[in-house]
Amino acid sequence: MNKRALHKREDKLRELDRIVKGGLVVSCQPVENGPLDDDEVVLRLAQAALSGGACAVRIEGVARVARVRRGITAPIIGIVKRDLADSPVRITPLLADVEALIAAGADVIAVDATERTRPTSVAELLHAVQAAGVVAMADCSCLADAQAAAALGFDIVGTTLSGYTGGDVPAEPDYELLGALSRHLPRVMAEGRYNTPEQAARAMSLGAWAVTVGTAITRTESVAAWFSAALEKRLD
Repeated sequence: MNKRALHKREDKLRELDRIVKGGLVVSCQPVENGPLDDDEVVLRLAQAALSGGACAVRIEGVARVARVRRGITAPIIGIVKRDLADSPVRITPLLADVEALIAAGADVIAVDATERTRPTSVAELLHAVQAAGVVAMADCSCLADAQAAAALGFDIVGTTLSGYTGGDVPAEPDYELLGALSRHLPRVMAEGRYNTPEQAARAMSLGAWAVTVGTAITRTESVAAWFSAALEKRLD
């Protein structure tokens, strides 16, 4: 990494520590093909989240990151989701994705850092992010993923993929993983099934650097379904 990129990344990390540390990140990813799945709607969701006290947003898709970038000044965590024929990795799997997100204006780029078959190595993705002076986040599923990502030099490590790499998805966040990571790493993002204010507050008490909440804030269909199911159960 050249000195200019290094200094740029260090400046961005200081800014993130000032703005994001201890705060709420809102993942503005509507249900695919749903009524809210529109670039302008996502921008409005991001603006609404920031108005409500969020300090940053997580946005999927290059064009969508670019649109939101033009509409807000708050930090953006950018990702690209893909369904690949030869890999289970979905989150920012390609170097081209990294390059496009950088051009779109993402402050942080998150990549799947699990130990699974992939088209591009985690190390290559990390190098491309940091070589541009951008902050790199590792979306992890377990302690081994996170330890490997930290050893490679990722700036932020998230619990994002815990419970999503096979088997039944748990109902609760992975507090155990969050606590284990927070004891040893400086920037741990609590992410994955944080659906209530109480859960987010518990994450902070366990040492999270910040907490990302998505479905409970920006997926109206899912939240409405929770309420509907609860009412149906009560009527039974």
